[in-house]
Amino acid sequence: MIFYAIAFCFACIGLALLMNLWRLATGPTIPDRILALDTMTINAIALIVLYSLMSDTSILFEAAILFAMVGFISTVAYCKFLLRGDVIE
Repeated sequence: MIFYAIAFCFACIGLALLMNLWRLATGPTIPDRILALDTMTINAIALIVLYSLMSDTSILFEAAILFAMVGFISTVAYCKFLLRGDVIE
């Protein structure tokens, strides 16, 4: 039964990734594109965690945490670049 739930979650997150990709390609403004990239990072983290649950390993949880930190830093850097024109002052 858990296999069907995980398969359903993979399908839903895959659909969410496709919709985020569409927003990334057709976003009318740059902040919309930054938000789409941030949401794609969150969806990728969810896929990593689901795969970790499916394969019964815990090492991928650490990879998901590292991916979350890199995603947060990149979102902050994009926003800072958008506001000020450079990342490092």
